[in-house]
Amino acid sequence: MKRLLFPVLAGMLSSVIATPVMAWGVQGHGLIAEVAQTRLSPQAQRQVNELLALEGHQQLVEIASWADQLRERDPDLGRRSARWHYINLAEPQLPAEQNCRYQPERHCHQRDCVVAAIEDQGKRLADTSLPAAQRLQALKFVVHFVGDIHQPMHAGYGHDKGGNNLQVQYAGRGSNLHALWDSGMLRSRQWNNTDYLQHLLELAAPTLNPDQPQQWAENSCRIAIAEGVYPQRRQIDAAYVQQHLPHIEHQLRLAGEHLGALLNQLLANPASH
Repeated sequence: MKRLLFPVLAGMLSSVIATPVMAWGVQGHGLIAEVAQTRLSPQAQRQVNELLALEGHQQLVEIASWADQLRERDPDLGRRSARWHYINLAEPQLPAEQNCRYQPERHCHQRDCVVAAIEDQGKRLADTSLPAAQRLQALKFVVHFVGDIHQPMHAGYGHDKGGNNLQVQYAGRGSNLHALWDSGMLRSRQWNNTDYLQHLLELAAPTLNPDQPQQWAENSCRIAIAEGVYPQRRQIDAAYVQQHLPHIEHQLRLAGEHLGALLNQLLANPASH
């Protein structure tokens, strides 16, 4: 039964196992890609299909976690792109009303952050003068980074590495706050991807800010610093999941909508230089 939710969450938590942090995890990035796939215009879909076919792929979900696998597949590119997955916007010394305000020179020096990565890789994707293989790589980055930028911990505090250094306990196991927001709370549903995608698409339609990575990061940052996100107790209980899982699911849906809209824009009138 798909809709057995919070009444059994406490029991479900016992099955959640902490895994290495990979920004939403495979499931989260896959769901974002699947939402985006449903939003592609015919023109964007045609170009996406042509690029994916270069490596025998058919769906965006197949490349959604590629950027997280670079550490093993291409260590050099993995190192060069490591900072493109996040941005440290939150500053603990600032009050909430003054926090989470993007300043390029302060927060994205030498364009080495997720905001600039989406912009730069988007331009490469739209540039039809580039070899198709380079445009496919750009597509892989865009699909992944639009997901990353909507994960609140990827736009939060730098002093604790986006919650990676904050150890928590749940279901009798050790983890950290970042991993909990990446995938731990998602897995507490125990749904397959088909049911989860249906659930996300049934959520109220979010307000979109297409082609605005700066605003996406600022919004994620505000969620990260909101009261209650950093738990008072290290023991994570069902009440914490019940409070914050809806925020995660909203961000997944929003990321998918933004990704679809961005791809439609980039591939509507591809640039040629």
